Amino acid sequence: MSGEPSGATRSGGFVPTPGDDAPPTAGRGSDIAREALRAAREASAERSAQRATERRGTRSSGRSGRRRRWSGPGPDDRDPQLLGRIASRVSLDRGWSPRLTDATVLGRWPQLVGADIADHCTPVSLRDGELVLQAESTAWATQLRTLQRQLLVRLAGAVGKDVVRRIRVVGPSAPTWRHGPRTVRGRGPRDTYG
Repeated sequence: MSGEPSGATRSGGFVPTPGDDAPPTAGRGSDIAREALRAAREASAERSAQRATERRGTRSSGRSGRRRRWSGPGPDDRDPQLLGRIASRVSLDRGWSPRLTDATVLGRWPQLVGADIADHCTPVSLRDGELVLQAESTAWATQLRTLQRQLLVRLAGAVGKDVVRRIRVVGPSAPTWRHGPRTVRGRGPRDTYG
């Protein structure tokens, strides 16, 4: 301790010596508090100046690599979204859109073609742009074949141009008399239905 003043320690603290008249915290403690407050104010000013320059830099250069922490007045990806918008985004990302569009045609059939047509035919399947319809009678099957072009135009306007490219109309299905794995050949049932 040869080079240190009396009352100083290795840790930088102040130890009173027997000849000191003033208490140790009277002059020195308030100076330490003032110095800490001044250092905190300088650090705060430096941080706010740095933020201001970053804001000016991001406005002029566009989008920076750093993500904002607030939403702001404009729309943002982190804002609450509608469920339909999120579902359509997920379906596009995963490649489910064609299958969902097909399901839309089958599920909304009465709204797409009208109650008259929907009462007399049922959509069976939609694969590769071909919609298979089953009519309730042979007369309605013929009627649907004549209305094919109008139905295609109506469906294209409602769900998209290339979703349904052709329509195949199937007549009513007759009941079968085949029960079990073995059958006997013969004339079988006649066309007495429809």
